Amino acid sequence: MMKKVIVVTGASSGFGRLSAEALARAGHIVYASMRATTGRNADVVRQMAAFSEDNGVDLRSVELDVQSQESVDTAIAHVIEQAGYIDVIVHNAGHMAFGPAEAFTPEQYAQLYDINVLSTQRVNRAVLPHMRERKQGLLVWVSSSSSAGGTPPYLAPYFAAKAAMDSIAVQYARELSRWGIETSIVVPGAFTSGTNHFAHAGSPRDEATSAQYEQGPYTGFGEQIQQAFAAIVPADADAGLVADAIVDVVDKPFGERPFRVHVDPASDGADVGFAVLDRLRAEMLHRVGMAELLAPRRYDQR
Repeated sequence: MMKKVIVVTGASSGFGRLSAEALARAGHIVYASMRATTGRNADVVRQMAAFSEDNGVDLRSVELDVQSQESVDTAIAHVIEQAGYIDVIVHNAGHMAFGPAEAFTPEQYAQLYDINVLSTQRVNRAVLPHMRERKQGLLVWVSSSSSAGGTPPYLAPYFAAKAAMDSIAVQYARELSRWGIETSIVVPGAFTSGTNHFAHAGSPRDEATSAQYEQGPYTGFGEQIQQAFAAIVPADADAGLVADAIVDVVDKPFGERPFRVHVDPASDGADVGFAVLDRLRAEMLHRVGMAELLAPRRYDQR
């Protein structure tokens, strides 16, 4: 296995932190990116430094706010200056919101889209020129089974943003394959422990509308959803399985990395839904004579 330089976004907690630690254990140089490294995440930075020393691995923290192009550019430039190059980007940064769709303001929808979708574009615009120059690289996108599987209500803004991110990831795969840059989309299902998605979830800003739902026919519906959601997730469902899947993708040789990997203990059907969607998209490329875009190849082999 060749040691790789990897940047993980949103690595202060949840899938991001688990993945950063697992990738470091696997022998890679990992930059765990997050915002507020000298503020609210200062303890996380210290914990990661201790983790690196205690385990004899190379896990580094880097300040990166995915909502700021300036911050993203500075972070990516810092990594390249320090490590010399970047092999892998793990697009993990995201935020969840929970409540009636109507009660979220348009500005809240825009903010969630910014965090979950536009963040990936900022990072790509910073790192892809470097990867294209080297004619190699790997983008790992942490998607969501909600984009093609069964979904509970009250998560509309989050699910819509993750679906948008997934669609963009698919198109990037086609547009980067000729550069020798690979794409793998990791699709987690519902994990009710091991992440802070629900604990840190945003709530609707329009409290009056939320109250109308709560006082009307949807009394107690939010709690009902969360209980039903938790009931279908096996008690031993380990969020670390997502990190393991990312390590497995990164460690595979060029050309053997899967386009999509499902990690779904609740079995919500996304594997079936995406199988159909991805096949239809592939068939269209075959019809128009562009099937070669479905698999990356070394740029110098064109």
